[in-house]
Amino acid sequence: MQLMSEWGAAGGGLRERKKRATRAALAEAAVRLAAEHGAEKVTVEAISAAAGVSVRTFFNYFETRDDAFVVIDADAGARMRAAVLDAPPGLPPLEVLRGALAAEIAEAEQQHELWRLHAEVLHASPHLLARGVGAHMAAEAELAEAIAERLGDTGGLYPRLLAAVAGTAVRISMDHWSAHQEEAAFLDVFHEVFSLLAAGLPAPPA
Repeated sequence: MQLMSEWGAAGGGLRERKKRATRAALAEAAVRLAAEHGAEKVTVEAISAAAGVSVRTFFNYFETRDDAFVVIDADAGARMRAAVLDAPPGLPPLEVLRGALAAEIAEAEQQHELWRLHAEVLHASPHLLARGVGAHMAAEAELAEAIAERLGDTGGLYPRLLAAVAGTAVRISMDHWSAHQEEAAFLDVFHEVFSLLAAGLPAPPA
């Protein structure tokens, strides 16, 4: 959550929109069934039935049953890549990432309950959690590639470091917000974290 070409085509074709909707329906069905029954008890047949498609259709979108539990939004990576590459020239790289990630967070907040269930499903299953970490690392690598392409720095450390720092910032924002939900909206916490990064992480006043 993915090629940029797929995302470019996705905005204009009915067939592509239907494909994205079908994949999203399968992923949502998988997560909701796993949250209710436990991932190990959920079958491909059950996921397909809940999404209103055939088992054959399921395997058009996922190689294995476990793949359906891991990534909710397969287009997220392509959207972030496009946002990074299309951002106005001269904008600091950290601000480019802030904008790209903030747009994804706003999108995710539209499905807050589903994302919460998704996190519960992954944390309840060590092997799914490991796959989730792998998917996160792959997404981070794709983001680093987009940063490198934007900056013309394909062999340097900076793009990889910036992508990793941004991913950590999102995780810290989520952890803090989860413990203080009554105090601030998640997007506000996210922007506060990125403001600290942009300021060079100054030590708080004593």
